[in-house]
Amino acid sequence: MAALTHIPVLLAECLTGLKIKPEGIYIDGTFGRGGHSRAILAQLGPQGRLIGLDRDLSAVAVGEELAAADARFSIVHTPFSRLKDVAAELGILGHVDGILLDIGVSSPQLDDGARGFSFDKDGPLDMRMDQSAEKSAATVIANYDEKQLAYIFKVYGEERFASKVARAIVKRRESAPFTTTRDLAAVIAAAIPGKPGPKHKATRCFQALRIEVNAELEELKQALDGALEVLAPGGRLCVISFHSLEDRIVKNFMRDQSTGPQVPSHIPLTAAQLDEMRAQSATLDVIGGAHKASEAELAHNVRARSATLRVAQRLAYRQDESAPASQVG
Repeated sequence: MAALTHIPVLLAECLTGLKIKPEGIYIDGTFGRGGHSRAILAQLGPQGRLIGLDRDLSAVAVGEELAAADARFSIVHTPFSRLKDVAAELGILGHVDGILLDIGVSSPQLDDGARGFSFDKDGPLDMRMDQSAEKSAATVIANYDEKQLAYIFKVYGEERFASKVARAIVKRRESAPFTTTRDLAAVIAAAIPGKPGPKHKATRCFQALRIEVNAELEELKQALDGALEVLAPGGRLCVISFHSLEDRIVKNFMRDQSTGPQVPSHIPLTAAQLDEMRAQSATLDVIGGAHKASEAELAHNVRARSATLRVAQRLAYRQDESAPASQVG
């Protein structure tokens, strides 16, 4: 387990953003190898509680070791999209003081060639974050038609030559199936015009394929929606993203939940009425702007260069919401 290490990104910024209470209840929605979780536990008192979630079986195994050593911690094998369900099952819905989501692929997943996330180490076309899931990268490459492949490469990878890549993949698989990451990467690179640059030509398409296999953007949207009901008033939501698609979802979600409904300009309301309406319907208060890794952090962890942390705080329950049953009376 320890051979594949993971350095938690933006650790100090996350701890500040969570504003940890020693007796608080927290959820680490992406346990990974426990870097963030161990730092949170170090700030919790004897009555504090931390629940880790992860859909990666290797991460869960590490979490079980930590749970055996620290009674304040428990681990659940599940995607973070289910954090609301988990909180309800544990009886802490509406009582959680902080949620941390470290989105995307982890260093141990990238560094293990057998997981098939990277073409740096040749491996099977897998890319499943949850090894018990059915859909893999091989499934997508073998079964999606040209139009479907072009769509995911363009939308999830923002690849300019998505159609060319999709056409090349479909043509090649007619004669021989794809079985390894480097085989696929070579075909993608050959389909994209221009000379090789510092970034491998297949990088965007591999990102897109990973997002499709793991339904990452939908998982993120569900987790953000669920967090609103999981957090206690005053609870903090910290989300680390690693590419523009994720960050855009997080940024827009926090903005929309902090400003309330956007009223059409033709509706006859005064500025004061608009402010009151938004104040009553807003659920989050955005704390600061986007946080990026410092030069000091980048010096020892280059993978933090694309990380962006955003923080928001749960407001008191709106007038049109009901407080959790446990808080009533």
